[in-house]
Amino acid sequence: MAKGTAYLVGAGAFTRRGFHPAPGDAVIAADGGADALERAGLRAQLVLGDMDSLKRPHPGAARLRFPRQKDLTDLALALRMAEARGFGRFKLYGALGGRLDHSLANLQLLAGLARKGLRGVIVAPGMSAFCVADGRLALPPLPAGRLVSVFAWGGPAYGVTLDGLKYPLDNANLHPEEPLGVSNEALGGPVRIAVRRGTLLVTVTREA
Repeated sequence: MAKGTAYLVGAGAFTRRGFHPAPGDAVIAADGGADALERAGLRAQLVLGDMDSLKRPHPGAARLRFPRQKDLTDLALALRMAEARGFGRFKLYGALGGRLDHSLANLQLLAGLARKGLRGVIVAPGMSAFCVADGRLALPPLPAGRLVSVFAWGGPAYGVTLDGLKYPLDNANLHPEEPLGVSNEALGGPVRIAVRRGTLLVTVTREA
């Protein structure tokens, strides 16, 4: 497995927060994500997709074109390629803030990583999103009052425990049709989230 992190960039809302590729990391732009990188003074190593939203030439970046009619989104193709290269850590940018259907699709990708035991995060302006499946997620110390929401994703989540939040849970069950875990608040220290069985989507809103 590759030791670095795969930075995958879609065409949604982009932020430079946490975007610090190091040697051994990969920067892959999904179609119009390459334009977002260039506007931020950054560059992709590889641009892939059907190229239907790409506006600029991006010299120096390798290109891999796919047909417009395909089963996977461009960001899903980028993720699949990074997985095939052996990466186990993924930071997804430009994955939210555009079309709702694509935002939901990208949250599905994040959940899929968690179910494979891989580490992933969506970094968006003002927020980050994580998923944890049948296990534990530890967040670094968060400022008191920072909003942390926890949702059952793709089905019921059993044995949910929340520590470090204003409204803790101990071995509770969450269901996707009941937003019990929305708008919790950090207490100013580490946050620990666990689920015995199922998948949780966790969002951290920075402006809170």
